[in-house]
Parts: sequence; C-alpha cells; structure tokens
Amino acid sequence: MSVGMRGSKGAGQPGRVAEDGQGDYRCSPMREHLTGRRRRATADGGPWKGLNPAMALAAKGVVLAFVLGTVWDVEAAGAVFGRIRDWIEGTLDWFYILTVCAALFTCLFLVCSRFGKVRLGDDDSTPEFRTSSWIAMLFSAGVGIGLLFFSIAEPLFYFDTAQSAGYPNNPVADLAGAVSPDERRALHAVRVTYFHWGIHGWGVYVVVGLCLAYFGYRKKLPLTLRSALHPLIGDRIYGPLGDLADLLAVFGGVFGIATSLGLGASQMAAGLDVLLGVDPGLVTQVVLIAAVSLAATLSAVSGVRRGIRILSEWNIVLSIVLLGAFLFLGPFAWLVRFVATSIGEYLWHAVPMGFRIADEPGEAAWQNAWTIFYWGWWISWAPFVGTFIARISRGRTLREFILGVMFVPTGLALVWFGIFGGNALHLELNAPGGAGTAGIIELVRDANYEAALYATIGRMSDSGWLTWTMSAMATLLLATWFITSSDSGTLVITTFLSMGDPDPPRRFRVVWGLGVGVVAAVLLLADGLQALQTAAIAAALPVSVVLLVMIAGLLRSLVGERSANG
Repeated sequence: MSVGMRGSKGAGQPGRVAEDGQGDYRCSPMREHLTGRRRRATADGGPWKGLNPAMALAAKGVVLAFVLGTVWDVEAAGAVFGRIRDWIEGTLDWFYILTVCAALFTCLFLVCSRFGKVRLGDDDSTPEFRTSSWIAMLFSAGVGIGLLFFSIAEPLFYFDTAQSAGYPNNPVADLAGAVSPDERRALHAVRVTYFHWGIHGWGVYVVVGLCLAYFGYRKKLPLTLRSALHPLIGDRIYGPLGDLADLLAVFGGVFGIATSLGLGASQMAAGLDVLLGVDPGLVTQVVLIAAVSLAATLSAVSGVRRGIRILSEWNIVLSIVLLGAFLFLGPFAWLVRFVATSIGEYLWHAVPMGFRIADEPGEAAWQNAWTIFYWGWWISWAPFVGTFIARISRGRTLREFILGVMFVPTGLALVWFGIFGGNALHLELNAPGGAGTAGIIELVRDANYEAALYATIGRMSDSGWLTWTMSAMATLLLATWFITSSDSGTLVITTFLSMGDPDPPRRFRVVWGLGVGVVAAVLLLADGLQALQTAAIAAALPVSVVLLVMIAGLLRSLVGERSANG
C-alpha cells in the first residue's frame, strides 16, 4: 500500500495541503522527522540508501532461509511448524481469545470515551482522502480475497453434518440442537462465519492501525510498529527491540502475501478453467502469480493516489455489481430475510461467542482448527493491514477512525457472506434430491474450496452466457483484489525497512514486490504453501504480545496527553 503520495500544488511549503487533499510529503512534517536517530538508522548512500541495512539484510536472510529450508524438506518443515501450531492451539488458545477480546473492548472503550475527539495528526489537520475512497481502500485491504475464497465454502462447511474433517462441522449449531440440514442450521452456519469475519478480527486491525497513526501523525514518530512501544521503552525503540518488532511485521507481510498469492492463484485458475477451459494446474497458477506480482509491483511504484486508490474503488464497483447479481438472480425475498435474521443473531451472540473456550474434545478440535486459526491469521496480518490503514487515515479523529474501520468494512463483509453463502445454502436446502444434495457441499467436503464459488454460479442460472459473465466478473475481481493486497504489502514492507519513510525508495519496492511473488511461486511448486500458512499462524504468538504492549502504550500516552492539556 503505497505511502509515496505527493500533492500537485503546495510543493516547497512545509505542511501545506494541496487542493486535492494531498500534502507534499517531501516538505511536510512527516518527511521533516526523518532526522536524528531515525535518519542515522538508514543509509545515506550506496546500494542501501534509504533503508536500514541491518534490517533489510536480516529480513532477506530469514525469508531466504525459510524458503530454502521448506523446499529442502517440505514434509519435515510442515511437521515442525505443525507441531508449533498444535502446541499454540492446544495450550494458548485462551491467550489468543483474550488478546482478540482485549483489542475489541479497547476499541469500544476509546470510541465512547473523551479520547474519541483526539485527532490523528495536528489539531487542525484534515483527512487526506474523501470518505468514499477511504472506505474503498479499507475494504480492499482488510478483506479482499477472503470474501470470494470463503464466502461459499465456509458457510457450507458449518452447514454440513458429515464430520469429514474428523470433528464436528459446527458444534455451535449442535449445542443449540440444530443438527438437521435445515434453515435453522443454515442460520447457525452463517452466524459462525460472521463471527470469524466480524468485529473481533477487525478490532485487531483497528488497534494496530490506531496506534501507528496516533504515534506517527500526532507524536511525529516513524510510521512503524516500533513507535507504539515508545511510551514504554522510550528511545530504545531505535535499538534491537524496535528492530525486532518491525521485523515481525515484515515477516508477517511477506509470508501472508505469499500464502494469499498461492491460494488466490488456485481459485483464479479454477475460474479460467470454467471460462476458457485452461488447465488449472501448477503451470497456470505460477503464470498467474507472476502476472499479479508484476501488476502489483507497478501499482506499488505508482503510489496510493494512483494505483491503489483507483484499483480499490474499482473493486468496490465490481463487488457491488457481482453482489447485486447474486441478490437479484437468487431467491431475493428469502435472501433479504435470511441476511437480516442472521446478522441480528450474530450481533446478539457476538460477545459470548468471543469469550467461549471449548473444553469438550470435539468442540475443542473444531475451535482450534477454525476460531483459533482465524484469530492467529488476523493477528499475523495486523501489522501489515494496520500500517496501511494508518497510512490512509491521517487527519481523522479516533472516534471516526474506529467507527469507520471497524463497522463499515465489517458491515459490507456480513452482507456479502450472507448473500453469497445464503445462495449456496438455499441451493442445498432446496436440492431436488433432498437437502445437501446440490453438489456444492461435496466440493467443500473434498476441500475443493476454490471450485465452490463457480459451482454455485453455475447452479444459479440456466443461461450459459449469464453464468459465463458472472464467472468472469468473479475471476476479474479476484485479480484486482490480489493486486491491491500485494502492492499494499510491498509498500508496507519497504516502509518498515526504511524506518517509516512515507516514500520508500522505488527500486526496493520493485525488489520486494517481485521477490514476494518468487517466494509464492517457489513454495507453490514445492508444495510448501501449507507449511508457510502454518508458520504465519505460529508467528502470531509474538505479534500478539506486541499487540498487548501496544494497547498499554496507547492508553498510557492518551492519558498523559489529556493530563498535560488539563
């Protein structure tokens, strides 16, 4: 997500905002603060100019070591990371649950408190982006590919009763007595999906983004993870502890984006198979990764105001069109009632669901495989997504930031899952051979998640051209979402390695943009993406500790600022 934004007017005048709402960062306070310790931490010349050499070398070294180690023995690497993940899920599930809940309740406290009026920047600063563009970028960065990859597969998995994974598909529904494949179980299936994609996960993103924006724009510290630790360790953020915090964010960004590229390539390949009869095998997936990586790198070089903003707005337009097709071509009245009822049930049960820690073996296995996995995934992605959210939110108040980031993308995601998942559930509920015989659920049982979306589209209409058009729209949307996720990650990575420089060197954006694509392709060919995904979840443990420290630092700084101002 590009942080290289410049105004067309006002150049040479520090702090002045251009007519397009865009400040000239070459002369703004953000650029002026590349001084002192922060300036000395980056190289002034040579091949590393603009970057922290030690961090850049460490990041490349760890990524290279991970890739080589995984490729050398994929099974052994997967087993090691699997054991780490099993230990975390079996021993520290309560810690992940409490961390996510702590983030959520911190957000709710701040939005209702007197701190809500604090502005992310100087008291007279104004937002850089109009609200519609801001929301579009929030939505594309925070949800993206997951909406298409899991919108059909996840609700159908929870609706199923076959226990094909070796544990109950939906113990929440089982405990409520919804054990038959009927509409009641369908509501529980979507409700659990909402839970995993709702306010709990977004609360994690909000806290990280809020901390970075507050310390970066209001306290004039680097726009990196280390700055949130300043209230607790002071200038030691410029030492090894700060480097470690930022490197955790870099690793999470690289591994998370690489995993998403691999997952997205498989679904895009499935779409091309439906559309053009292209073999969806490894060759096609590697070509797609290369194409997306190249496009994302070009977008990253162009900046937020050009590539990322335009693509994000395009994502919203195309998403609305595809969502409308699913709504009006599906059982319209049933879907409206189903979505309203399921969202109401989710909001009513969200808090108790968030605190529940399973103790029965089957339920615990399900919770570890799904809820704890999701919480780890949200946490591991938080530094990457949070940095981008912070980057586009300068000038907004804490209250506006929290309400916008937490509830607008979440609301859109809930409607999306309700309509997409609701269509698939309706097809299964009303299948000619009886509930659960429409064929889509069989794909989910076989873990063929990427095909479930296109199977649903194929069963929604008898018109070949309409099915083809909707499939093409879905595939195109997959591509644009992947590009925005990848280019955002590239710019966040280089921002961290350049000590928060809002305009990191473009040559390093190219290196890291293409490099992440190479990592994804190599691991895909070596069948190591599962090991990478498992490693990313395991990496969420140290990030969760940093997250709690960030919350403490933010609250301490806000209280201190309030006291100083009387």
